[in-house]
Amino acid sequence: QVQLEESGGGSVQSGGSLRLSCAVSGYMYASYCMGWFRQAPGKEREGVATIDSDGTTNYERSVKGRFTISQDNAKNRLYLQMDGLKPQDTAMYYCTADVRPCSPDAGVGWPNYWGQGTQVTVSS
Repeated sequence: QVQLEESGGGSVQSGGSLRLSCAVSGYMYASYCMGWFRQAPGKEREGVATIDSDGTTNYERSVKGRFTISQDNAKNRLYLQMDGLKPQDTAMYYCTADVRPCSPDAGVGWPNYWGQGTQVTVSS
């Protein structure tokens, strides 16, 4: 079982920055995919960024060049550095994990583990 706990959300003005952090506990296999998803009110949940155990990253088109996903395995933490924030980035952000590859085609229920979420609000 894997437990995920996000922190670092808040309210910022357009153009500002936030750094989300996710504390990971429990057993993780050597091969995994970790990521950040978000859901805005009235919208479907969407993937923001993923990173696998090899360090390969992928980003949703709208955040590419503004957001950076990283991990600190020694501290069992996942991060999302968000720069150049826009009002359309306003959403609840969730940390996720799975032992399957970083792909929506990885199977039913991908990603398997979710945190409780942290709110990010960007005002214009």
